[in-house]
Amino acid sequence: MLQENTGSGMVLWIGVWSLMKKYDLLRSGSRIVRVLEIQEKWVLIIDCKKQTMPVWVELESLKSYTECIEDELSEVIGITIADADTLDAEQRKIMYERYTMIAPILSFIADESVRSQLIGSIAAENKISKQTVRSYLCCYLVHMDITALAPKKRQDNRELTQDEKHMRWALNRFFYTTKKQSLMTAYTMMLKEKYCDAMGILAEEYPSFYQFRYFYRKTRKMQNFYISRDGLKNYQRNNRPLTGEGVREFASSVGVGMLDATVCDIYLVNDTGSLVGRPILTACIDAFSSLCCGYSLSWEGGVYSLRGLMLNIISDKCEWCSRFGISVQKKDWDCDMLPATFVTDMGSEYKSENFEQIAELGVTVVNLPSYRPELKGQVEKFFDLIQDLYKKYLKGKGVIEPDYQERGAHDYRKDACLTMMDFEKIILHCIIYYNSRRIIKNFPYTEVMIADKVKPYASCIWEWGKSQIGANLIAVQNKELVLTLLPRTTGRFDRTGLKVNRLRYYCEGYTEQYLSGSIVTVAYNPEDVTFVWVLENGIYTEFNLIESRFEGKDLGAVKELQDSQRNITKGEMRNNLQAQIDLAQHIETVAGNACVHTDVNIKDIRSTRKREQRRCHQDFMEEGRKHD
Repeated sequence: MLQENTGSGMVLWIGVWSLMKKYDLLRSGSRIVRVLEIQEKWVLIIDCKKQTMPVWVELESLKSYTECIEDELSEVIGITIADADTLDAEQRKIMYERYTMIAPILSFIADESVRSQLIGSIAAENKISKQTVRSYLCCYLVHMDITALAPKKRQDNRELTQDEKHMRWALNRFFYTTKKQSLMTAYTMMLKEKYCDAMGILAEEYPSFYQFRYFYRKTRKMQNFYISRDGLKNYQRNNRPLTGEGVREFASSVGVGMLDATVCDIYLVNDTGSLVGRPILTACIDAFSSLCCGYSLSWEGGVYSLRGLMLNIISDKCEWCSRFGISVQKKDWDCDMLPATFVTDMGSEYKSENFEQIAELGVTVVNLPSYRPELKGQVEKFFDLIQDLYKKYLKGKGVIEPDYQERGAHDYRKDACLTMMDFEKIILHCIIYYNSRRIIKNFPYTEVMIADKVKPYASCIWEWGKSQIGANLIAVQNKELVLTLLPRTTGRFDRTGLKVNRLRYYCEGYTEQYLSGSIVTVAYNPEDVTFVWVLENGIYTEFNLIESRFEGKDLGAVKELQDSQRNITKGEMRNNLQAQIDLAQHIETVAGNACVHTDVNIKDIRSTRKREQRRCHQDFMEEGRKHD
């Protein structure tokens, strides 16, 4: 609208139709409208403040409006359009998606019928509400700028309201705890503590549960959720992100063995049919090829099973399998050397001095941190695969089902019928299949492996890997390995021999040590005390037991005999003391009754001695005839 002041003070309306243009902004007081279409005496406008759908009005109704600029629009509605250069990638993406939705409507903005039909079809196609489409359309028409459709950046540094502070307090106090209270419980406790008076009466105004839940969802961090409710150890074991490459990060070639043990899910009996329990399977898996290098199946765990495992690793597998009547080709299980690196968990047997002594053979032992089973995932997966292989065929023969700990579950111990020998044969067949017939689908083949046509079996990958640069295996003799893994103690030389575990040993050529009383490191076999081995400069020297009564006995039996003898001796200590006292009294009595001579003749002692000999001499034969 244009106005002109005449001399008489009259205000004249001058050619509104000819001066008004499409997309102009007109203002009347605090109301601002944008002209979208002009047809004779009708104008299509949109209320920029209310942002409602465009409407047709008579041209005459806009007489009181004056032109305004974009800055006035921003001031009235309180919204400033951001510069396109300041938008990030996500904002630009959403901005163009919204404009693409409303673009077909813009050509038919003046036709209400077509416009409504297009809004409905666009809403259905994009699976949003019609009102959402209308809001995008109105927002664009008000500003006539595509950047108005960009989402606003979230203000994270906003000061929390008092209600939000109470919600945060309640979540930390009642929800993010190991008690694992529900969200409703935390909400109720918040109302009780923060919105009730001294009499426990709830205030008139308080946040709703939906507000409380919205604040929780908006501020929730999953890491905090898992750690606060389940604990750090559970989070590390079950919930933390697994973003590493796994074993490939430190097992780029053959020679990294992963050790672990598990209790098998089956009950076994002995040869007489009596229940023994569940056996322990200990295994070593090559991290690169996933080949089972060796195993130990026993009733004992700890260091004992580790010794059996180490010996099995370096044994000839064809000969080993033949003991159980199983024939296997060497190429299917060609492992008779120790991996140069052992990866273990924090089990006490792996951290023991006995096992760490294996480093003397050149083996490196890597102890993983607690609750990191994925770092030795190959051996963990081995146990799952082996047990899955035999369990489906041994149902009803002692195999444990997942419900074995539930109330009223079947007692699987009563189904046991296999002996340890039977079960070990089954385990061997499973390991042979695992090594030489199981297809490894996701192995990261290299170009060289593809060129060499390496088959996707663990045994084939192992054979190929052994011939590559970087393969790290250690050849060890059986006796050397056994001596290395024996427990050790301190022995002391003295004149009676080498004293170890309260027993005495000897060996030729150690005279100087017997006399000097030096101290040495000694390896001993707790199952047979017949021999010990002195360790000097990496060389083992065998010593024999002096006390032959203990030969062939284990250390426990020897200690029991020694303790029994000590207890017998200790039980007689009182009688011995009493006997010493009695002896002293007898001696004193006899000595007191003796005649004391004040003048002892010390001359001619030999003659005196001969006379006494003749006087006291007895004929024992004559004495014997007297008693006949």
